[in-house]
Amino acid sequence: MTWTMVQALNAALARAMAEDERVVLLGEDVAVDGGVFRVTDGLLDRFGAERVLDTPLAEAVIAGLSVGAAAQGLRPVAEIQFMGFIYPAIDQMVCHASRLRWRTRGRLTCPMVLRAPYGGGIRAIEHHSESTEAMFAHVPGLRVVIPSSPARAYGLLLAAIRDPDPVVFLEPKRIYRAVREEVADDGAAAPLDTCFPLREGGDLTLVTWGAMTVETLAAAETLAAEGVASDVLDVATLTPLDAATILASVEKTGRCVIVHEAALTAGFGAEIAARIAEHGLLSLQAPVKRVTGYDTVMPLPRLEHLYMPSTERILTAAREVLAFG
Repeated sequence: MTWTMVQALNAALARAMAEDERVVLLGEDVAVDGGVFRVTDGLLDRFGAERVLDTPLAEAVIAGLSVGAAAQGLRPVAEIQFMGFIYPAIDQMVCHASRLRWRTRGRLTCPMVLRAPYGGGIRAIEHHSESTEAMFAHVPGLRVVIPSSPARAYGLLLAAIRDPDPVVFLEPKRIYRAVREEVADDGAAAPLDTCFPLREGGDLTLVTWGAMTVETLAAAETLAAEGVASDVLDVATLTPLDAATILASVEKTGRCVIVHEAALTAGFGAEIAARIAEHGLLSLQAPVKRVTGYDTVMPLPRLEHLYMPSTERILTAAREVLAFG
């Protein structure tokens, strides 16, 4: 099947629900309307109102209900309409979902998924374009997973639903329908906690995730025409981080550029840069560069493109790293 990310996510949800009656969906408008981006379209008709539930406009309730349901043996997949609305849910995710296994000494787990579209690029209004994944990555006990293509979205969502612990699953809405890819609807989960190599080369390591893989791969293509071969790594699972794959690439290339849409300060790229400094310093032939959003609120639509990391900004950083020394 050649699918968009929306179609791949929908198929993964349908597969998970067909295979396991404990999987239930809940969120604002996920049932009758099929979700604001139609990711859950058709699932109410197929699985019924007991398993696909429209909720009130109350993100704290959505997350809290999911924690309770997960503790009692269900596998809830909750949707937050936009990442900018996710903050009322943080109390439940940090204080309860992430701690349930530890608090009960393993007697209870919290097999829930909290889905949310995230990031800019669709010319949305305020609170609809957040990229605050680093907040969740800082919380022990939470997995943070971000797919970057339809096939990875399908496999990673299945893996997240089947995982016994809570997963924050952030979907880059800019490429919900902008990218199509062949996806096998075979029920195969993609591995969590591992980086996906998208391109191989020995001159430069480019590290990214989510929608930024589009611009990063475009930059790698331009560099290839200039004779520069790049390793391109899709982080995919931010926490637990597959630092070993990143360090192995940096050991090979000696140069690294990290690309993400979130603001620069305390963005997750800083953690990756710190790991490289701690464990791969002697491999480096140049300082690590970060190409990111800016330390400001995402601008309104007319200026949004100035905030988003572009292929040109990635190329500038790559050429600076390659010219160093």
